[in-house]
Amino acid sequence: MADVPLDPSSRPPSTAPLATPRALVTVTGGDRPGVTARLFTAIAEAGSARRAIEVVDVEQVVVHGQLVLGVEVTAVALDGAEPDDEPSFLARLARLATEVADATGMQVQVDSVDEEERQNGRGHHVIVLGRPVPPEAVAGAASAIAGIGGNIDAIRRLSDYPVVSFELTVSGGESTALRTALASVAASTGADIAVEPVGLARRSKRLIVLDVDSTLVRGEVIDELAARAGREAEVSRITAAAMNGELDFAQSLRARVATLAGLPVEVLDEVRERLVLTPGARTLIRTLKRLGFRCGIVSGGFTQITDPLAEELGLDFAAANTLEVADGRLTGGLVGEIVDRPGKARALVRFAAEHGIPLDQTVAVGDGANDLDMLNAAGLGIAFNAKPFVREQAHTAINQPYLDAVLQVLGFTRDEVLDAT
Repeated sequence: MADVPLDPSSRPPSTAPLATPRALVTVTGGDRPGVTARLFTAIAEAGSARRAIEVVDVEQVVVHGQLVLGVEVTAVALDGAEPDDEPSFLARLARLATEVADATGMQVQVDSVDEEERQNGRGHHVIVLGRPVPPEAVAGAASAIAGIGGNIDAIRRLSDYPVVSFELTVSGGESTALRTALASVAASTGADIAVEPVGLARRSKRLIVLDVDSTLVRGEVIDELAARAGREAEVSRITAAAMNGELDFAQSLRARVATLAGLPVEVLDEVRERLVLTPGARTLIRTLKRLGFRCGIVSGGFTQITDPLAEELGLDFAAANTLEVADGRLTGGLVGEIVDRPGKARALVRFAAEHGIPLDQTVAVGDGANDLDMLNAAGLGIAFNAKPFVREQAHTAINQPYLDAVLQVLGFTRDEVLDAT
């Protein structure tokens, strides 16, 4: 954080193109009415006919009556004018800070935002989840953050039910190093620790796709079907190998489906009626739909199961494989395109395009190797109670038994969830 230079002439002349300067204006003190309005009025008035000040990002929090309001601003040149150099821009903001401080009685600080910080992002949100959150998890996270040169700027509780979760806002520290350090803390303490970049994009997510077996519902549907065919042990071995990435999913799927040959089609209805949703599944979907999300499922399972499930839950889309049926019995074959690992990612891309939603505003949740392409294609891929190598490759992971813990990773508080339900 740089001090505010008040003498624009202190910079030596240069013929290099000027970078657009940015700065962070921070207001702190006892909360009172009118502070936000006064600050933004001053920002507007500090501009001129040819050099405006544009707001890039805003964050405000009040803790026990103490306000912290941060506004990131940048200089914008109008009508072909040259942009402000950094000293001139910061000098304007220093005068603005003095005016706001005098008018409100608050402390107002101006700090430059350098190019390296601009390129690396403004920091991260670190979400610590548990039932409960052990103190050593918070202590370990804090030590890990400090160990890579990061700093905890703020902590808030997101939820106390069904999981306890805290969000740490962290500045400084490189993303990969932060994730690696916190993964070690999570492994040693049993808490879940998720990491997301700070920024408005975090709350701009608008579409979510969920895997079905062992994510949206408990267990594996094909194992239930295989049990009725007397081939459960054989299919379980193939399923485990596929989910661990030891077998090609399409080949393993065909091998498993072949064991179902001869089953009466009515068995599909029986299995569907016995499905048990993962705890928190209805809350997650209901909350996100009321918050404006498009919600759907992408499954390596079967449309005879997933289509009625999607209708029951009011989902916007569904993709899965289709079992071939002849004379009222399963043939042991499949019809149409196979939804395998690449197929799941293609389905996500297709659904996002159909609803006009950029991929960086999508979320994918799954547990197996065949979900990895989908998890990595989404703006945020969440491994849910997944195999270790899936957790390592996903953007973040949750190992709690409640699917609605996804809401806390997205930054929603328990109060926001209750308001939306």
